[in-house]
Amino acid sequence: MKQRFTEEQIIGVLKEAEAGMKVAEVCRKYGISDATYYSWKSKFGGMTVSEAQRLKALEAENAKLKKLLAESLLDNAALRDVVGSKVVGPQARRDAVTHLMTVHQLGVTRACGLIGISRSLYRYRARRPDDRELAERLMALAGQKRRYGYRRLHILLRREGWRINRKRTYRVYHAQGLMVRRRKRKRIAALERQPKATATAPNQSWSMDFVSDGFVNGRRLRCLNIVDDFTRECLAIEVDTSLTGRRVVSVLERLAESRGLPKSVTVDNGPEFAGKVLDEWAYRQQLHLRFIEPGKPQQNAYIESFNGRFRDECLNEHWFLSVRHAREVISTWRQEYNDARPHSSLGYLPPNQFAKGFLTADSIAMSD
Repeated sequence: MKQRFTEEQIIGVLKEAEAGMKVAEVCRKYGISDATYYSWKSKFGGMTVSEAQRLKALEAENAKLKKLLAESLLDNAALRDVVGSKVVGPQARRDAVTHLMTVHQLGVTRACGLIGISRSLYRYRARRPDDRELAERLMALAGQKRRYGYRRLHILLRREGWRINRKRTYRVYHAQGLMVRRRKRKRIAALERQPKATATAPNQSWSMDFVSDGFVNGRRLRCLNIVDDFTRECLAIEVDTSLTGRRVVSVLERLAESRGLPKSVTVDNGPEFAGKVLDEWAYRQQLHLRFIEPGKPQQNAYIESFNGRFRDECLNEHWFLSVRHAREVISTWRQEYNDARPHSSLGYLPPNQFAKGFLTADSIAMSD
């Protein structure tokens, strides 16, 4: 009936009855029943054509809103099934879409829209290569270099000839559970940092500091560390139970014979560095001792960074039995640090390789 008569025609029929024509005659004329006539009258009685059209539009809008509300309630009920689990990765999102389609009978387009992925991503199937051989080699390297993260392990793999990118290394590294446990560090109060003059060439400025550890029997072990601020080379690690100012001078004299002295050496205010022995020797050699402010180790950042790596990768990894044992282990680690360990601030090159490359480039520039 609704398809046969428009709102304008229905209002016209009602107008004829209002004009005086009997209801029975109107129903017979238009082929409708009395019930239909009175239904029209209850709904459209007294309306104009524009009012009827407005009513129709409101009914259509109301039906649309009801449909949207029903769909929204259904979507909320469906999403409650997957909201408890983490849906963060692509595969987890694909699984969530499959769950909505299977359990709640949603279409693929609607389910993908609720999860927030495209249909192409849902239909994507990974075609990754077999990572078993890579995982075995990565686990072997991680066993040898226990404090290396995935970036340095990636550099070692590339040196061995593996043609892989860093993302693949990280994926396999994470899948094998090789993440390095972060060791708690002492918190230092936030202080205003003063910029340190940056070295622009090797042997321009050095930094040195002491690091303490212990033997199995409880005796104290001391290490004097000296690094080149530009190349990050570890020039020396002097190991003993006690190191005086005279021993510091002896180590510097050996370095002076092998590579010469820098213009300055950054040190803290320890008695071995502030004593007369080192001061007199530095004065004779015209070597400037640059003392940091008390309580501000960040002013000697290069050696502090090295000390952290030295303790994390060497001292904490070994149990020293004697001075001889400690010297052997530390000497081996120092050689590896200089010749093989990737250094992040040098473009993941070892310090010795970086220094050789700089000297080669500098000699070529001078010859040109």
